[in-house]
Amino acid sequence: MSFAYPWLLLLLPVPLVFLWLRHRNERAMTVAAQWSSLAPHLTRATARTRYARFLPLLRTLALLCLVVALARPRFGEREVEVTTEGVDIVLALDISGSMKAEDFQPHNRLYVAKHAAEEFIEGRENDRIGLVVFASNSFTQCPLTTDYEVLKRLLGEVNFGDVKDGTAIGMGIVNAVNRLKDVPGRSRVVILLTDGQNNAGSVDPITAAELAHSMGVRIYTIGAGSEDEAPYPVDDPLWGRRYVRLPASVDDATLTQVADITGGRYYRATDAEALARIYREIDGMEKTKVETREWVNYSEVGSYLAIPALLLVLAEFLLSFTWLRRLP
Repeated sequence: MSFAYPWLLLLLPVPLVFLWLRHRNERAMTVAAQWSSLAPHLTRATARTRYARFLPLLRTLALLCLVVALARPRFGEREVEVTTEGVDIVLALDISGSMKAEDFQPHNRLYVAKHAAEEFIEGRENDRIGLVVFASNSFTQCPLTTDYEVLKRLLGEVNFGDVKDGTAIGMGIVNAVNRLKDVPGRSRVVILLTDGQNNAGSVDPITAAELAHSMGVRIYTIGAGSEDEAPYPVDDPLWGRRYVRLPASVDDATLTQVADITGGRYYRATDAEALARIYREIDGMEKTKVETREWVNYSEVGSYLAIPALLLVLAEFLLSFTWLRRLP
């Protein structure tokens, strides 16, 4: 229950009104007893004298009902309509052999990239997210979905060797855009992570970026890898595992151009902490829009208190002039 007007503060002096009316009533009875010729019979309290003391209470209750009625008490059913405008996101992940480099200690680049992507997925609520992987070619590991548990499971299954080695950045973009092209009225985003240069596929990254721009898809690009040489494991059947040093090969210029064409942004991640921070920043920029409309259907009940107030005043009037009438 709520009140339309803040007039309940008028209830504060009601007890004082009651005390004043009661004092006036008792004083009138005392004066009447002093001057009445029936004074000897009035020394013993009767039912009338006892009940007469409650006449001020009737008027006070009537006043109480009127104050509450004027405050317009009402009951209402609250209804809330929530409209969400989600973001459709495709994660495009490089799984070429160079992602085995272990400069993101204590794990390789692919392991850290998968972990950062998983944390990003866990931070979303109303968005559809898909997963595309690429090496010499590209394929969809998971279509757009809101079932994040399935998506994380499929992300965990991504590994080297799923696609022939190479780095087809353009094909990764084209495949990701293809997953988003038929989605109407929603924000569409691709987050592409790679550690190399485009050296495979039939579409170059710039052409793919222009295609994405024409379809309203924004691309955030992430270049993963240290600025210097990185340790790369080589498994020798005779001597076992050994490490060689590979120079950094991230194509910063192309990835920056891809992001600029589509209205996105390019990031460079040189370690695991930086990569996690980049995903958090993108998460903060690409938030779901939530619109809330709220209304209340009220039912007024103040008028029902006016009737008891009228009856109480009427009862006080009739009793004071009949059964509980004071002597003049």
